[in-house]
This record gives sequence, structure tokens and C-alpha cells, in this order.
Amino acid sequence: MYLPSQFDPQSAPIAQQVMRTHPFASLVSVDDAGLPFVTHLPLHWEAVQQGDAAALANGRLLGHCARGNSHWKYLATRPQAVVTFMGPHAYMSPKVYPDLARVPTWNYVAVHCTVQAEVLDGHAAKDALLKQLIGDHEPAYADQWRGLSDDYTGKMLSGIVAFSLNIISLQCKVKVNQHRPEAHVRMLEIYDAGTPDEQALGQWMRQLGLGA
Repeated sequence: MYLPSQFDPQSAPIAQQVMRTHPFASLVSVDDAGLPFVTHLPLHWEAVQQGDAAALANGRLLGHCARGNSHWKYLATRPQAVVTFMGPHAYMSPKVYPDLARVPTWNYVAVHCTVQAEVLDGHAAKDALLKQLIGDHEPAYADQWRGLSDDYTGKMLSGIVAFSLNIISLQCKVKVNQHRPEAHVRMLEIYDAGTPDEQALGQWMRQLGLGA
């Protein structure tokens, strides 16, 4: 990812915040023809308590795909992959600047991870992973899942393949015109009155102490 220094927060907690609050990711592997193969899926980020320095610093991602999706086979044979997360993003008009010699831009928040995959194909591991995702998105559903018959849950678990993605390295980009302080007050006025994505970018500006 192109990452000018002014847009790099250099903060693991900020990257983790993006991965937790925008968990619908793009998992990118290389297929048998040597082309990128992309699966869009929710991932659960978690810290790890043991492992190498990269894992301790960056954590890991848990997810699954349908057994019919060949992506898990690519992960098994070529375990290094890329995962991207897209946070809020929006157009920004040059009218935020006090002079006219300016151009429009697009502001956004994103995280790119290089990962090392491990396929988890046992029912117990898959059940534990699903409970993590249920806890992220609908904790109340956990009781319903536990109440389903073993025959039914067994069929559901057999239809998916789970994986753990240890994060080897990551980049986090928060692009909200940090380097243009003359525009910050007007940007916040526009973002606060705008779409949900624009309002979220305004919150990122405030988190970074811009426009105060």
C-alpha cells in the first residue's frame, strides 16, 4: 500500500481498532493460474499470548469459507496471503481550502495485513471459531446455536473450512488531510453534516486531534 508518512499513524491499537470495527475484509491469495483470488468475508481479530514477535505485536485473524470455495485449498498449499480492511471513506471537495489552486481528494481509513494461514478443519476448532464470530455480531444467537441438534450443527460445520491467519506484518493508513491544517475546521463542518462515512471520518480527525 502506498503510505506517505503523514498518513501512517504508526499505532498498533489504531490498526486493531480498524480491524475490529470494520471486520468485513478481503482475503487475497494466489490461485493455481498465478492470479489473485479474492474472498470477501468477516474476520475476527484477536491478540495472541505466545508466538513470534510479529504475532505478539499484530495478533491473528480467524475466519471461514464454504467448503466449495477453493480459497481454503490455496491457503493450505500457499499459506502466505494478504488481508485488507476498508474503513470509512468519502470524497472531499477543494472548497475546504482558503485558496482556489487546489484539487479534490478522497479520504479513507484502511489496513493491509500480510498473513500466514493455518487451515482448521476439525469440528471443535470450527465451532470455537463460529462462537467468536457470533460474539462479535449477535451474542444472543449463541443460545440458539447451542440448542440446535448435533446432526444439524454437524452438517453445517462439515460445509465450511476455518482458518487462522497469523499477521506477519501490517500497514495502517488514515488519510484525513493531516498535512493540510488550513482545511481542518471546514472539513469537520462538512463531515459532521454529511453521510455516516463522512461523520466517521470526522471522528477520526478528532481522534487524531485535528481541527480542534
